[in-house]
Amino acid sequence: MIQVHPQFITDTVGKKLVVLPLDEFDAMIEELEDLEDVRLYDEAKREDDGSRISLADYSNQRKARKNG
Repeated sequence: MIQVHPQFITDTVGKKLVVLPLDEFDAMIEELEDLEDVRLYDEAKREDDGSRISLADYSNQRKARKNG
């Protein structure tokens, strides 16, 4: 779990804002990106129908689409 030490400030119109040290913000963003990766992986596993093609076939199909 990430330890954060937020500071709360209020702008000139009364809107509350949160300020974090940059290293804590970066750690929070990295954690969110990791969670997104897990979500996408789980989604891909659910949608996997078991079919596969070789990298060479995929590359040829992309080239054909690009040139055609």
